[in-house]
Amino acid sequence: MTVDTSKFSASQRYRRRLCGKRRPAVAGYTLLELLVVMGILAALTAMATPQVMGYFGKAKTQSAQLQIENINTALEMYYVENGSYPSPSAGLRALVEASPEAPRWNGPYLKNAKTLLDPWGRPYQYSVTEQGEYNVYSLGPTGKGTKKPTSAANANRAWADNG
Repeated sequence: MTVDTSKFSASQRYRRRLCGKRRPAVAGYTLLELLVVMGILAALTAMATPQVMGYFGKAKTQSAQLQIENINTALEMYYVENGSYPSPSAGLRALVEASPEAPRWNGPYLKNAKTLLDPWGRPYQYSVTEQGEYNVYSLGPTGKGTKKPTSAANANRAWADNG
């Protein structure tokens, strides 16, 4: 329905125009809309967090495996140059620092001592048998892992304990 505005005075037409139209609403969101969005974000975060934490755990385990492989390679280089693996008393430190028991030491066989720590901040465990096989392993995230050998015969099967 249209209104014939020609019957009104100019001031009446002006007032009708102002009052007839609604003022534009102030831009923004209501509290309810904000709460709904925050609830959705909280639900998404709750679902995604366990998955992301699982990725971090796997990444640390894979990193430990790669570090053990690097230590194995360094131990093999040490063996080639010195004729034996480092003694248990010298340990893996012999790959970074010269020891008196290795007169032909031509290292360092590892770039720095930080590679002797697993991703959880604990030192890698090392032992060598009289038969010339060595074991390099990590105690895993709990620090109570079981001994899982990585010997010279199985250097390509390096892995760490998942704990």
